[in-house]
Amino acid sequence: MTAYYQLIGRNTDVVGEVTAHYRSTILAQGAWNEHEQHMAPATGIICAELDQFSPRNDMRIGRISLDILGLIPAGEFSITTKVIRPGKTIELIESEMKAQGKSCIVARTWRMMTQNSHEIKGLEDAHGNAPENAPVWEGIRQWPGGYIQSIEARSHQRRAGKGIVWLRTQHDMVEGEPTSDFVRLMGMVDTANGIVPRQETPFSWGFPNLDLQIHMHRLPQGQWLGLETMQQYGDDGIGLTSSVLHDIDGPFGRSEQILTLRPMA
Repeated sequence: MTAYYQLIGRNTDVVGEVTAHYRSTILAQGAWNEHEQHMAPATGIICAELDQFSPRNDMRIGRISLDILGLIPAGEFSITTKVIRPGKTIELIESEMKAQGKSCIVARTWRMMTQNSHEIKGLEDAHGNAPENAPVWEGIRQWPGGYIQSIEARSHQRRAGKGIVWLRTQHDMVEGEPTSDFVRLMGMVDTANGIVPRQETPFSWGFPNLDLQIHMHRLPQGQWLGLETMQQYGDDGIGLTSSVLHDIDGPFGRSEQILTLRPMA
């Protein structure tokens, strides 16, 4: 396999809603269950649909909020994308992924007007170390599944609960279609929840995320995604994974994932 997904077909209805039908490959296989998709490439394929949905030169995506409604089945599925709040300076887009007759992901995306704000530009997040000089981190292979096997991981420093890991994939998101830098990098963000687990394997507690929130103060570029990640567990069964997102030019945004902590059988 050379891509995470195969496009079956795409159609647009009379009101402008776009529905695309896909089939996942083994590269999209999840880590918690072998018969599910990993949320990382699932995010990427939603972003691939967003990337080509009614594009506007004066706007870009600023936030993507994805809620995971349940297990994301492997195999065939659809994504329907529509505008639910049109506007000249901001617009809200909704994408719904359905598989086996059920909704499994609902994503809402703010697309925002761009303008030259260079004179007031200012960042607080520090630039991460370059990935090229970081040693390969084979520890990511503690996770099973086709998706994890499809990515390269490097890390200068990490420990249980905190660290910086760089990721790269050589695979396209959709078979036979070029993959933009935005789609390629968004398709790895969800990996953050598995790179600094607060437990040794085998895990005594599961910690799947129920959502993925991505905010970007600029669009990312290049092939490498840097995840400067912190994972925290509360004492009442709820946790949080937080990341500063980097590309080769520095930080470009942040992500958050709420976790449900559950004892393993």
